[in-house]
Amino acid sequence: MNPPVILLLEAGLLDLLRHASPAAQAILVLLLAISVASWAIIINKRNELRRVGSENAEFLRLLRSSENFEFVEPLSDKWASSPLAGIFKTGCLEIRRLFGIAAGEAIVLSDPRQLAFAERILRRAAMSEMRRLESALGWLASTATASPFIGLFGTVVGIIVAFQGLSTQSQTSIQAVAPGIAEALVATAAGIFAAVPAYVAYNYFMSRMKAVGSEMDDFVLEMLNVLERRTMEHGVYRS
Repeated sequence: MNPPVILLLEAGLLDLLRHASPAAQAILVLLLAISVASWAIIINKRNELRRVGSENAEFLRLLRSSENFEFVEPLSDKWASSPLAGIFKTGCLEIRRLFGIAAGEAIVLSDPRQLAFAERILRRAAMSEMRRLESALGWLASTATASPFIGLFGTVVGIIVAFQGLSTQSQTSIQAVAPGIAEALVATAAGIFAAVPAYVAYNYFMSRMKAVGSEMDDFVLEMLNVLERRTMEHGVYRS
């Protein structure tokens, strides 16, 4: 398609939008706003998940190279986007507060029941981190679900306009119904345009969330194993 044809189509579309009914214009503006908001969320969430992946890897390298909670604890703020660092920081703070372990002192549990408390603390921290990561994904799900129906409403409005055009004409002609049919088709296309990227992005991000959630579960178990091993090495209890 050569440039003059493209310009002609664009001019025709803009002319159609300018002469569309107020209801159709309002629907198109609404769908445009929804689409812009969805793309902003998609871009922001993609960048956030990239940071999560890189910071998780960096944090794990440091923690596994030392297995010294007291050394890593004050450094955990460096990885603000890492849910693993968030679990570690929250878990250490809550365990220290609950069991009266001073800051900087080695975290050693004195009773097997304390390990169960520690597990609940870590899993609650993991759930909190997952909620943080899933923020704004509900908007994408709502966009994917609602946008086609908003576009369908615009289609109904366009058809009503088409029938109104017929009622004001003495003869039935394509010129009488064309504006309304065009409005209907544009509204349908706008609804699909807003819904499809949101649907694809939502499914992609949810699959990534599952992978991150699995990584967090593994990390919680790893922390519990380290806590139990350290406690047993100190001879506090034997299972």
